[in-house]
Amino acid sequence: MRDLIQRAAELAERAHRAKEQVRKFTGEPYIVHPGHVAEIVASVTSDPVMIAAAWLHDVVEDTDVTLAEIERDFGPEVAEIVESVTKVVDGTEIGRERAALINIEHASHGSPAAKTVKLADVIDNVSDILEHDREFARVYLVEKKMLMEHLREGDPTLYRKASELLETLLGELQGNC
Repeated sequence: MRDLIQRAAELAERAHRAKEQVRKFTGEPYIVHPGHVAEIVASVTSDPVMIAAAWLHDVVEDTDVTLAEIERDFGPEVAEIVESVTKVVDGTEIGRERAALINIEHASHGSPAAKTVKLADVIDNVSDILEHDREFARVYLVEKKMLMEHLREGDPTLYRKASELLETLLGELQGNC
């Protein structure tokens, strides 16, 4: 049987490529993001379940892969983490603010492992946002700051890094008002 992490990386790459997904601001192949998230998670743990889940964290939300397939192919621990970090509602259906609150509440019930993956996701998603869309950043960074209250059980190093990054970026935005 192939390595769990390698199989997760391969599935994520195939699934995101099949949807022809690219990163919103850079146009890079979408798989760059799960790769970064997996690297960030791997910087604080060698747990293959968490690293595999990091590779797969967006596949249920963004591709045709189902949670049942994740559980079947990668086990219930990986599936639990992926489920916890997957949005449960889209803002286009009920409005961005309400959807953000529902998705934050959902993420708050995740395990410490799921919260660690979510912290890595936040770090990667916000790291260069001001370079690309400052107006969107005004909304997005506030949403992520609200989410942080619910991620305290995640890895403390990533929690600190995400918190500091958000404070710095929000400060930069306020300085440019």
